[in-house]
Amino acid sequence: MSRTSLVLPPLIAERLQTLARLDLESGAVLLARPVVGGDGAIRLLARELIEVPDAAYQRRSSMSLSITSNGYVPALARAEATGAVPIWLHTHPGDGSSTKMSRHDRRVNDQLTDLFRLRANSEFYGAVVISHAGPALTFSGLLDDGATTRPIDRLVVVSDRISVSWPDGHGHDRESELFDRNIRAFGGGVQKAIGDLRIAIVGTGGTGSAVAEQLVRLGARRFDLYDPDTLSLSNVTRVYGSDPSQVGQNKADVVADHLQTIAPDAVANRVPELITSEHVARQLADADVVFGCTDDNAGRLVLSRLPTYFLVPVIDCGVVLTSDSTNRLVGIDGRVTTLHPGSACLVCRGRIDLRRAAAERMSAEEHARLVGEGYAPALDGVEPAVVAYTTAVAAAAVAELLERLIGYGPDPVPNEVILRLHEREISTNRAVPKAGHYCDDMAGKLGLGITEPLLETTW
Repeated sequence: MSRTSLVLPPLIAERLQTLARLDLESGAVLLARPVVGGDGAIRLLARELIEVPDAAYQRRSSMSLSITSNGYVPALARAEATGAVPIWLHTHPGDGSSTKMSRHDRRVNDQLTDLFRLRANSEFYGAVVISHAGPALTFSGLLDDGATTRPIDRLVVVSDRISVSWPDGHGHDRESELFDRNIRAFGGGVQKAIGDLRIAIVGTGGTGSAVAEQLVRLGARRFDLYDPDTLSLSNVTRVYGSDPSQVGQNKADVVADHLQTIAPDAVANRVPELITSEHVARQLADADVVFGCTDDNAGRLVLSRLPTYFLVPVIDCGVVLTSDSTNRLVGIDGRVTTLHPGSACLVCRGRIDLRRAAAERMSAEEHARLVGEGYAPALDGVEPAVVAYTTAVAAAAVAELLERLIGYGPDPVPNEVILRLHEREISTNRAVPKAGHYCDDMAGKLGLGITEPLLETTW
């Protein structure tokens, strides 16, 4: 059966941390929008946590709780109004407490499943038990559609850090000698998370192929590779795993084949299409992390919305080489921007040229006509690119993912790294959303999931 993930944005994760540390059991209804992937996998995007009010507790201790219907009925009405799955959630107090559902918990679930699904007009009913082990949340959970019950396989917290946890009893897999040096650096839990993540790479050229190369050697095993272009002879100087005999093949195919040579157990889904098509962009919702390695503004407009609507973090990369009139290299600039719920999107940051994005979406005939009339910008031709610099930016991007899994850097975490390689300088910054923009929490878009139109944008 395809896996089921519960994905938490920062504020809900922080509140659950607080509830898990109380001495008394606490109850709540978590409202989540479901996103069903093409392979049947389900991502439950948490949107609201509606806690049981004090007056609704009939009994509450460190070992049990009992509530009146006033503790959940208003939340079910809210679930129906917002198209959310209602998830009955309660805590098991105590550091290191088991989250395994008791016989009483299972009886409660049997009583609630039909009621919750009917009152919320939802296909699903969910149940989750939360506790903590030190600073980390622990959990167990299930999702019931009335006919079948499936476990919630993972709890994913997406903020300026990324954490992945699994139910009680799912310890770290025994790792082979292959990853011994990684584990000595950051432990088995992070190594398991790397192997568990489904990673999308948009653009598999010089930067994207270098990202893929490093990730597969780190232990990543689930890839979605997006690129409509074919390999040219000049690409061979930068695309990892390529050789002249592959010229004319799709870039995603070339990179996927290379990954599976390194790791025969890797799954590399090839998507030889533009993400500016709605049906292609929809597939990005299946990923846990997306690396943006495309050089087009229109594609970045799509990527920029993913962290808000689908709670999918995006690590966006850019490399610009500048030469003077004699073709002497004078500037080597790289950028790695990490987008997550609560951070500024690429539009707020001014990292997207909106006029160029619109021009890139036009047909060749329409664009040529508007350029001639002065209403659209001319698009650049072939830009300079060198493997040393695309690889340097790719390494910085992969390091940003590792830092967010490991947590070794500063707090608060910068969400952009600027590399001025020609000056041997690296700087960072941290940007927040502009008030009222879609990436602003107050806009109410966080975790909205599937919308009509997709991502509430034009296609």
